[in-house]
Amino acid sequence: MATTNINFRVDEKLKKDAERLFSDLGLNMSTAITMFLKSAVNCNGIPFEVKRKEPNAETVAAIEDVLKRKNLVGPFNSVDELMEDLNA
Repeated sequence: MATTNINFRVDEKLKKDAERLFSDLGLNMSTAITMFLKSAVNCNGIPFEVKRKEPNAETVAAIEDVLKRKNLVGPFNSVDELMEDLNA
């Protein structure tokens, strides 16, 4: 079957980390990307779960507190100003 080129840009560190990983697995970048593309075609979508990162419980509690109080205003010129408002 005829082949074609795909060109894309990624962060340099990500590329190096991926090359190291694939090398450890006995693969090169081209083979690994081909495996991903074949898997995506076979499952008719992204072959892994894609979702937004959910905030931890502490962050959720902080957001709920601010929404409940409805008195956090800004902008703040320093972290000290923000903390003063939060602790008021």
